[in-house]
Amino acid sequence: MIWSLLLLCFPYGGRAQDDIYRMELGVGLGGCFYVGDANSKPFAHLGGMGSIIARYVFNPRMVVKGNLALGHISGNTGKTFFPQDAVSGDAAGGVPSAAHFERNVIDIGAQFEFNFWGYGIGQGYEGYSRITPYMLVGAGVTIAPKPLQADAGFNMPVGVGVKFKVKPRWNIGFEWSMRFTTTDRLDVSNADGVILADPYGVKSGSFKNKDCYSFTMLSVTYDLFPKCVNCNNIKYVF
Repeated sequence: MIWSLLLLCFPYGGRAQDDIYRMELGVGLGGCFYVGDANSKPFAHLGGMGSIIARYVFNPRMVVKGNLALGHISGNTGKTFFPQDAVSGDAAGGVPSAAHFERNVIDIGAQFEFNFWGYGIGQGYEGYSRITPYMLVGAGVTIAPKPLQADAGFNMPVGVGVKFKVKPRWNIGFEWSMRFTTTDRLDVSNADGVILADPYGVKSGSFKNKDCYSFTMLSVTYDLFPKCVNCNNIKYVF
């Protein structure tokens, strides 16, 4: 009885923690394709990918996301033949050679996400939307382990997506991103060890003329660590 009377006297005190959370944790699954010397068509040679996702929520519009992802990429030069040694001094560049490859890449990185609309649900998010498109940009590391020749480099993710809050603590999202890398050695031929790095002897630097890959991902995340947003603005009714 005493607690009931106190709740009646302080109706806002029990709402000090609304549906606002500091973090999200979840997983994503989808497709992965590579763009480079052995493939120039988006969504060609599509492989699978999976990711562990963690988001830190600054506010309903700004988020930092971390990911640990594994993707499968492949490519085939088809009827396009590259010289075996473009810097050999031979006018023909040596004997023409075709190449195909198939391998896994590990992606570790972080991205800044900007929500076009304030994202959330519940009293603490009054006036905001439970669905929003967003854009992302970030930085990361790409690791291509053996059995092919191991390689690694930095990457810069750029992409767009949309997220929807199914319930106060459950989110689903769909995201597409390109990962521009600093390496040109992801496309190693399985058959003869041909590496399509500067196949015409044209020097490149930074992200120019380098390999890249894409993630198209459907994700599910769960909100963690609620914020206390009204503790400093509690209204008392007597």
